[in-house]
Amino acid sequence: MLKSLDSGIPVYPADTYDSDLSVTACITGHREKSVPSYKENPIYKDITLSAVKLMLYRYIDMAVERGYTDFFSGLAVGTDLWAAEYIIKKRRRNGKLRLIGVMPYLRHSEFFPQSYREVLCRVEGEADRLLVVNRNPNVTYRPSSQLYRDRNYFMVDNSSAVIAFLNRDSIASGTGQTVNYANRRGRRVCRFGIEDVFGIIDETGADIRKIGREIQFLDNAFDLFC
Repeated sequence: MLKSLDSGIPVYPADTYDSDLSVTACITGHREKSVPSYKENPIYKDITLSAVKLMLYRYIDMAVERGYTDFFSGLAVGTDLWAAEYIIKKRRRNGKLRLIGVMPYLRHSEFFPQSYREVLCRVEGEADRLLVVNRNPNVTYRPSSQLYRDRNYFMVDNSSAVIAFLNRDSIASGTGQTVNYANRRGRRVCRFGIEDVFGIIDETGADIRKIGREIQFLDNAFDLFC
């Protein structure tokens, strides 16, 4: 039995998992270091990150409102773990929700900051299932490897929708690659970017309560596919 190197929780080969595409969505997005501050001013870093998270949460809510119950998280720093934590919290009020964590390979967290390794352990402990795409325990990251691409493509192949935090200037990123693949596969892609977040901050000012209210009343992006 494979086990997580962080939490010790059992991990199952991804190719043994059978998803119900009709209720399954995956989440992809930028890491925290790739989130620019509003007006490129470090003083707005915290408010920018908070607004990004609120937008991500709203998109997850949109999916749940339209019948999605199962969510893949790639367990990476930033968007993936922010989403996972929110789904766990939301599941306390909605027992139908399921979180499936998907590791690209067992040593994927080797270079995580300590704060994120702690988040990862908590998320793994709460996930309904942990999967790994490359099950070789000796595999380590190499820049030329396809480990993350394979993880991302697995999530897309086993979902009918993708929630993406993708900036317009980051099409060549791993998130951009994932969204392009999802489009080729005919998946529903519900995307927002930092430009959308900045637009809301422009309208509301750097007031997190006003930002939250504005985001809460966004139209459901999934209705575009009806």
